[in-house]
Amino acid sequence: MTSKRPLVLDHITVVARTLDEGAAHIKTMLGIDMPAGGAHPAMGTHNRLLSLGDTMFLELIAVDPQAQAPDRPRWFDLDRFDASPVLGTWVLATDDITTTLSEAHPSSGKTTPITRGELNWLISVPDDGSMPLDGAFPTLIEWPKGAHPASRMTDLGCRLHALSIRHPEADTIERLIGDRIDHNSITICTGPMLLTAEIDTPQERRILT
Repeated sequence: MTSKRPLVLDHITVVARTLDEGAAHIKTMLGIDMPAGGAHPAMGTHNRLLSLGDTMFLELIAVDPQAQAPDRPRWFDLDRFDASPVLGTWVLATDDITTTLSEAHPSSGKTTPITRGELNWLISVPDDGSMPLDGAFPTLIEWPKGAHPASRMTDLGCRLHALSIRHPEADTIERLIGDRIDHNSITICTGPMLLTAEIDTPQERRILT
C-alpha cells in the first residue's frame, strides 16, 4: 500500500563551481553574505549554509579543492557542472526515505549516508551523481530524530516566501509527489527548466534563481 506521508520542504540548493563564485551570486541576488558551512568527505564537496527558519535553509555547494576526490561521482552533478551559479534543486524531508524513494522518480537514485562534522543523515543520490529531471524533481533527505540542523545555522532574518519549479515534465512531478507537498508555498508548472525562490530578506522580498 502506498504511503502518503507529507513531504516537507527542507532546503534549496545553489550549485556553483566555487563557493566564492556562488557566494557572489547570492550576494547579488539577495544582498546577504552566505555564512560558513562545512565539508562532506564522502563527496569531496563543501558548502555554506543560511537558516531560513527553524526547519528550512539555503545551501550553497561546490567541489572542495582541498578534498580528496571521492571514489564515486559527486552529488548535485558537480563533476559536470561548469556554468554560472544557479538554484539547482530542492530537497524534501521524509521520515522514511526507503519508502519514499520506492515511490519517487526512477532517476532519484538510492539512499546514501552522508556526514558533515558530527552531523549525519540519509539522502537520495543517483549513482552517476546527476539530479533527477535536472534538479526539478526533488532530492529526498531523512534527518536523525531531534532538532533540525537549520535551528543551529546562522539566521540573518531571511525566510522563503515561495518556490516555483518549472519543467517540461511537470505533470510527472505532480503525479509522483503533488499530493504530498505544500502547494501554498510550492508551485509546479510546465515550461523550460527553471527554479525560482522568492525570499524575504531584512530589506525586501527578492528573487533567487
